[in-house]
Amino acid sequence: MQLRSAVALITGASGGIGEVVAEQLAARGAEVLVHGRDRERTEAVASRVGGRALVADLATAPGVDALAAEALAGPRAAVDVLVLNAGQGYAGPFSAMPADRIESLLALDLTGAIRLTHSLLPGMLARGRGHLCFVSSIAGRTGVAGEAVYAAAKAGLDAFADSLRLELAGSGVGVSVVVPTVVDTEFFNRRGRPYERRSPRPVPPGQVAAAVVDAIEQDRAERFVPAWSRIAPAVRAVAPAAFRRLSLRFGEDVRSR
Repeated sequence: MQLRSAVALITGASGGIGEVVAEQLAARGAEVLVHGRDRERTEAVASRVGGRALVADLATAPGVDALAAEALAGPRAAVDVLVLNAGQGYAGPFSAMPADRIESLLALDLTGAIRLTHSLLPGMLARGRGHLCFVSSIAGRTGVAGEAVYAAAKAGLDAFADSLRLELAGSGVGVSVVVPTVVDTEFFNRRGRPYERRSPRPVPPGQVAAAVVDAIEQDRAERFVPAWSRIAPAVRAVAPAAFRRLSLRFGEDVRSR
């Protein structure tokens, strides 16, 4: 898809992967809508990339609806590219996870993304042009001990994107999924446990952002970051028993982003 002059909304763009996606899309001539929950950080990113700041809480239905309405209130009254990047994690035993954290995590990571897509997709279909890019996680492809709800949310996002891709074939609206492993952002500290393993090494957020931009421009269905990480879900698919034994032996060798 041609990004020059396209209106691109990036959720969770006040930092981390989303911030770099906003920078790279703006560099390609897109009109960038920068979403975040922290007004000061969101406005700072928007100012730097020459975009428009949109502040909303995507863990609530009113917040999602407000973001969609504000995005469409711009001069073009359209969103051509939607990058669904906002998300949160939780690390710890599922049995000890507070019930309200379960609900808020699913609301932000899964149902909020679905609801926002539902609001903005009709305009893309009417114009016969657009792209949806979902930032998922290797956790949704393999499962991760101590991150059951996060992994379930990302697996659901994958299934939603795959189903939409089939439904939208020939419509002019593309659908991509970018699957990162460990990324050097604040995500791990915010989920309640820092990343302390020696491998795999965290990749810079710019590497994931470049995969997002490439997926949109080239209409790629799927990108893994780093590319070798597609091995784990492939082994899981062709040799599930062996994969489970390895997972139990090595614990959290494959971690979420």
